[in-house]
Amino acid sequence: MTKAARARFDKLTVNFETSEVHSDSPTIQRLHSLLELPPQAAVCDVACGPGHLALSFAERATRIVGVDPAPNMLETFRRLASKRGMTVETVDAYAESIPLPSESFDAVVARIAPHHFANVEAAASEMARLAKPKGVVAVIDFEGHEDPEIDEFNHSIEVLRDPTHVRSYTSTRWREIFQDAGLVVEALESKLCERPSGVSLQRWCEIASSGSVAESQIRSLLADASPEILDALDIRQSESEYYFPVRTVLIVGRKELGTG
Repeated sequence: MTKAARARFDKLTVNFETSEVHSDSPTIQRLHSLLELPPQAAVCDVACGPGHLALSFAERATRIVGVDPAPNMLETFRRLASKRGMTVETVDAYAESIPLPSESFDAVVARIAPHHFANVEAAASEMARLAKPKGVVAVIDFEGHEDPEIDEFNHSIEVLRDPTHVRSYTSTRWREIFQDAGLVVEALESKLCERPSGVSLQRWCEIASSGSVAESQIRSLLADASPEILDALDIRQSESEYYFPVRTVLIVGRKELGTG
């Protein structure tokens, strides 16, 4: 996460705590179905925000650690965990440099965050370092499009909605990132949706505190876009509002023995 994103999200904690997009989704359930964890598993959630993904491991892990550079996010994570009777650990750090021992976790995960990382390759390597041999690293994040023109259109919308957005990566690029980090890709699923029924543009901008000017600019881009581009991104229009499925990619990689 960039320093600008850290400052921005430290002020948006309540938005992300209450966001229906961030708090639950089919992809969280899908991730759990793909992960086989040992008894008394240790899980690390990188760029955890208010900890929605980390807290979903309540019944599967005995040690849960949340890493995030935004202090208010970590405070909210601890509060939500306490309300559920859970004990968690928190670490104030960026994804690219995490002050935790190597090979400490059975699963190292990140959700709807890597598009903010200043150096996604370094972050993936750091996540792999934290994983135990035969442990897993998993990411769920906004998905870039393989078509450059469509990808650039999507990127323009994301930067308007959130100026700290760095990049949404394609599934092809995620495979390369994981492989370069020494991970064996076991699952890679694209064109998933955080909100299959769609989240309105107004609500999507509200969560990110985009502001009325940015929202208006996004509406103009969407109004001028071809039906083919909107279809490719699964953006639909109903009357005067646009709805986003919040498309994501899910990737799971396993750390081989002797790596990291």
